[in-house]
Amino acid sequence: MASATGIPQHPPINPDNDGQDDLEPLLGRPGDASQRENAPIVKNLVIGTGVIAEAAGILLVTSVWAAVFLNGPLILFSVHPLAQSIGLLVLIQSILVLQPTHTGAQKQVGQKIHAGLNFLAFAIFAVGVVSIEVNKFANNGAHFHSVHGYLGVIASFWLLAQYAIGFTMFGVPQLYGGEANAKKIWKYHRLSGYVLLLFLAATVISATQTDYNLNVLGLKLWAMIVISVLLIIGVYPRIKKQKLGL
Repeated sequence: MASATGIPQHPPINPDNDGQDDLEPLLGRPGDASQRENAPIVKNLVIGTGVIAEAAGILLVTSVWAAVFLNGPLILFSVHPLAQSIGLLVLIQSILVLQPTHTGAQKQVGQKIHAGLNFLAFAIFAVGVVSIEVNKFANNGAHFHSVHGYLGVIASFWLLAQYAIGFTMFGVPQLYGGEANAKKIWKYHRLSGYVLLLFLAATVISATQTDYNLNVLGLKLWAMIVISVLLIIGVYPRIKKQKLGL
């Protein structure tokens, strides 16, 4: 996931390689899941297995929102699952839109959209985090009461780190000893983003074991596992091996 939370306006492009080597996905043949020349970038969302990832995101939002609104009452705590599910859906779009790009021009457009979507996702996630914290303080609720709570905190700081590193690599490369050194970190930053997505999926699954879900929402563990598997099937086969240095 090229910069999980932010890309500046003018990312560096290698002029000697206009992306023509970035055509082989993790699973499939060279050219599979690659953006066609002059094709609208919105098609990147459903190229190859992308449509499966889209289905996973939509299923997640539909399941969570239906559970919240059908099993009320609506309280401040309700904002948390509503916001986090939408935030993850937006984050999925930011990944899917950028993955198929391979030419310099495509990457520049894709990275700008990727950055904007990640800013939006992070803002939505922040709303969800703030809502649960305000609710806990208002009701003297216990922190770190569940595995989901621990995973959520780790995910929040991980997202912050992804954003900070992604932005500074391009905006302030001097922090890494210059642009050349900053570029060397890129593949690790991207790899970290893909691992983070898996971690976010595990965080969603763990939410089914919280008291709020068991007593109010009723989301099924098996359903969240199925959605997570669909997300993995939709996103990870489209990974370009060259972009990870493989």
